[in-house]
Amino acid sequence: MAGYQRKKRKMTAEINVVPYIDVMLVLLIIFMVTSPFVTQGVDVELPKTATAKPASELAGESDASFIIVEIDRDGNLGLSVNDEEMMHGLSLQDIIVRVKAELSLKPDSPVAVGGDAATPYAEVVLVLDELGRAGIPKVGLLTDIKE
Repeated sequence: MAGYQRKKRKMTAEINVVPYIDVMLVLLIIFMVTSPFVTQGVDVELPKTATAKPASELAGESDASFIIVEIDRDGNLGLSVNDEEMMHGLSLQDIIVRVKAELSLKPDSPVAVGGDAATPYAEVVLVLDELGRAGIPKVGLLTDIKE
């Protein structure tokens, strides 16, 4: 046994990433399939008026963005800036901070509060009052145009 030598095997430390890639692709497919079903804001049914003006007349030709605060019938708040995706589930303080930030960037932006037709009047007044106390000078109300 003098001529027998043990072969030294070199240790390799490799991670098999194929299962991780499989899991990632399955999650990607799940998120792609379920993303259209996620609601994109607060659903409100605006009251209708005969003297309402389109929002495009409020901003004129400037690059001011529209800042819309919406209240649904349950009192949940949402915020949309320039027709972007509605952020919902925000607190009143979060909305005030965001509106102030947008107005500091674009001071000519019209601010409007839209409430569902079934929203209690007190909820709308509370939001208008808090926006006014926060120093936001002009706040309008959203309505639909009667046909």
